[in-house]
Amino acid sequence: MSTEETVELNDETGISGPADTDQAFEIPFKNPVKPVQYTLDDRIQFNCHKGIACFNKCCKSIEIQLTPYDILRLKKHFDLTSKEFVARYTMPFEMDAHSMPGLRLVHKPGTTECVFLTEEGCSVYADRPTVCRYYALGNMGVRKKDGDKVEDVYFLVKEDHCLGHYEPKTQTVRDYLHEQGADQYDEFNKDWRDIIIKKRSSGPTIGKPSERSMQLFDMCSYDIDNFREFIQSPSFQSIFDLDEDTTRTLIEKDGELLKFAMRFLKQVLYGETSIPIKTGAREQRLQERHDVLQARKQAEIEKHKNKAAFDDYIAD
Repeated sequence: MSTEETVELNDETGISGPADTDQAFEIPFKNPVKPVQYTLDDRIQFNCHKGIACFNKCCKSIEIQLTPYDILRLKKHFDLTSKEFVARYTMPFEMDAHSMPGLRLVHKPGTTECVFLTEEGCSVYADRPTVCRYYALGNMGVRKKDGDKVEDVYFLVKEDHCLGHYEPKTQTVRDYLHEQGADQYDEFNKDWRDIIIKKRSSGPTIGKPSERSMQLFDMCSYDIDNFREFIQSPSFQSIFDLDEDTTRTLIEKDGELLKFAMRFLKQVLYGETSIPIKTGAREQRLQERHDVLQARKQAEIEKHKNKAAFDDYIAD
């Protein structure tokens, strides 16, 4: 592993891992992040299992940010709609100064423990979130200065209570992620992470997002069932040119629908067109908006005319 290469980080990064995403690279005197970068082919020493003395300790003080694929897996685990899962098991927070919506997993009442923790361990282990699969690895999506490509940087998180670092098992980062099923989660989360990094790193060049764009981000990220209804709506179908087979696949397969939701977000937020638009749809939409605005203006004019007439009647 080369430790000499310098990666220039901008101020905005996307991080997966147990460390607080806003604090992970503000290195104080005692920080659980080991400041060594790893590639997928570097070897790490770590192992967690039920027989280890610290078992469950990492789950007793958590701040777990959920990704769209986390929510998809967990809502299916409980046989809930995405809206029901979010209402029952998450708390909202703002990911940046522009109120970009994020979700965190709730704690057990009156504690900092994971709501899914039991004496036997994780009660949703097969569908546990991305952060849990990574531990004790962290991951940052970064862009080199003046670069466009988002690259992955891996690092170890060493907390005092964790004895997994002293277990004799070693393997590559790649093998560890595959063993934990994190590589599959990364496949579904990558586009979402890139959307966040691009929004943050663009800063003033994009400006404050509109309320509508934040609503679309929220729906595409955390309410996949509502997005399924959205793509079947007349307004969506009047603009986007999807064939019947594609639409059927999106309706039936949550994973494909989530990937499509990220394509949709990139298109509406950044103009990265990958979903075909029907011929004349833009012009028709603009005309419809113009007609609505004109109707509103005329209604206001009539309202003021009627008020003036009423005032004249009272005065007489």
